Amino acid sequence: MQWYRFIIFGRVQGVFYRKSVSQALMKKQFKGYIQNLSDGTVEVVAEVFDDDFDIFMQILKEGSPLSVVEDIKYEIIDDAQFNTDGFEIRY
Repeated sequence: MQWYRFIIFGRVQGVFYRKSVSQALMKKQFKGYIQNLSDGTVEVVAEVFDDDFDIFMQILKEGSPLSVVEDIKYEIIDDAQFNTDGFEIRY
């Protein structure tokens, strides 16, 4: 299990991307958050187990019916700074 920070590029703001992705991740019981960034990208910070990584990435790639994901960058981050019991949208 690792905490990751994902940055999603493409048409991902104003197209219900956050709502669609957060609902899918809540159903799969992931922990973390999703938020829009000022540069037009979306940030997702989440706890992902190795066995679930491909499922997690597929959810990010699918997004919403109106979104177009062009690229996803990610990095492993220190989990000590995050304390969440579920998955949430941050504004």
